[in-house]
Amino acid sequence: MFINTIKPSEGSKKSRRRVGRGIGSGLGKTAGRGHKGQKSRAGGFHKVGFEGGQMPLQRRLPKRGFKSAQLKFNGQVTLTDLERLGADEVDLLTLKAAGLVGQLIKYVKVIKSGELTIKVVLKGIAATAGAKVSIEALGGSIESTGAVAA
Repeated sequence: MFINTIKPSEGSKKSRRRVGRGIGSGLGKTAGRGHKGQKSRAGGFHKVGFEGGQMPLQRRLPKRGFKSAQLKFNGQVTLTDLERLGADEVDLLTLKAAGLVGQLIKYVKVIKSGELTIKVVLKGIAATAGAKVSIEALGGSIESTGAVAA
């Protein structure tokens, strides 16, 4: 194989359509632009969503909802996840190492979903009221490090 013999595979390249090259080409005269109007002219364009002066759809519909930019930094862990982890002391680094939360996560909250049968000490991790009751019932505790987890 030589560099001067390399060619693209058969059918991978398609030659561009040459418009406005006579009636026989099927794309002569108006060159596929139809007749008259703004879109037939050179430089004739309008912005995306423009409806000829009518109030465009994206402005007719009401604005709804809000998605916080902080959501990508918040994570949650269930009681079942803590049970499977099997560690007696759990902090953010432990959860990241186990793959239970993403690497971008800064704040973690334990939610009451599933069962917990082992004693767990949470360090720097928040918990919902129900999860807190379940953890403390087994002799575990929740130690906050000053940072409020969301």
